[in-house]
Amino acid sequence: MKVLHAVTLHSPSHAFGGPVRVALNLAKGLRARGHEARLLALGEGFDPWPASVEGVPAKLFPARRLLPLGFSGMTSPALLASASRLVREADVVHVHLARDLVTLPVALAALRARKPLVLQTHGMVDPSERLLAKLLDAVAVRRLLRGADAVLYLTPHEREGLDAVAGSPLARAARLVNGTPAQEARPVLSGPPRILYSARLQARKRPVDFVDAAPAVLAAHPDAEFVVAGPDEGELAAVRARITALGLTDRFTVPGALSAAEVLAELRRAHVYVLPSVDEPFPMSVLEALAVGVPAVVTHSNGLARNIAAAGAGLAVDPGPEGVTKAVLDLLAPAANTEASAAARELAARSFSMDAVLDTLLGVYEGALERGPVRPGARRSSPSR
Repeated sequence: MKVLHAVTLHSPSHAFGGPVRVALNLAKGLRARGHEARLLALGEGFDPWPASVEGVPAKLFPARRLLPLGFSGMTSPALLASASRLVREADVVHVHLARDLVTLPVALAALRARKPLVLQTHGMVDPSERLLAKLLDAVAVRRLLRGADAVLYLTPHEREGLDAVAGSPLARAARLVNGTPAQEARPVLSGPPRILYSARLQARKRPVDFVDAAPAVLAAHPDAEFVVAGPDEGELAAVRARITALGLTDRFTVPGALSAAEVLAELRRAHVYVLPSVDEPFPMSVLEALAVGVPAVVTHSNGLARNIAAAGAGLAVDPGPEGVTKAVLDLLAPAANTEASAAARELAARSFSMDAVLDTLLGVYEGALERGPVRPGARRSSPSR
């Protein structure tokens, strides 16, 4: 089966975050099972320009920023010109959909070509009162949600939002959780406690709350070390300023964006992983921490909070530094850390393994291929096995 995964942007800094990681994990898993999966995206910051990403063949087009709207204002005339051809070459088109000038045109091209179309929104398409969002919904998003052969959602909350955007309950919606590849267990740690934040530095993720939790942790563990890693999306200056104001420059490392291998290396050194963000749908960074065996601290509005709390793989807290502080201190107790570490790995293997996710995804693909035409006059091409 030839599967085209389309996502907005890939860059060395991993600025677009979780959707790219999900797309790559799925594509790598599909290729391991004998399918032909490839990546289509904008690219930015590469030298030299890659023809593959982590072993996945990739067609990356240089990003152009047409509008001052962050990722939503980026596109590539060359990508748009090639979209119809790339879509026709695929048996299934899997679009990691956002309200932007990359994934929307690719999904529309698949709709026009009458190709089996699977949409996965990662919490990026939700009801919005913003004028641009309402315009895009009216022009394209609603049509795509209703016309797709499958719409994948992470949580019941996301499903409700997608139904609201579509204007009616989606008939072909399916739940697909994020998965993470199996990892070797974190080694037995020695030395000072090390607490890690590794995510985009943006306001919703609240990295400053992570910094503000440090003084109380240091009161109990004066030798503790803190790492704030990730690409800057507006909060780096605030993070650095707060570290300086607290007089903690010798306790913090702020390495910027990390590669996948560097993230894994940091996780293997971490005693606790903290993501203090609010309304986080299903964060890949937390799944990666669990797979390595790093206990996680998340807020109650995190899509993984209930799983983590029920499994004893970490702690869910109210937003703010006070809750983070108490949870980190609880999880730094040696016995609690050992127990939560084992629970984290067990949770990742049981509930979020790539094998289980791929089994579900391939069933969705087969259903899209076997269901027959959704749109009048559509023809399905035969998948290459």
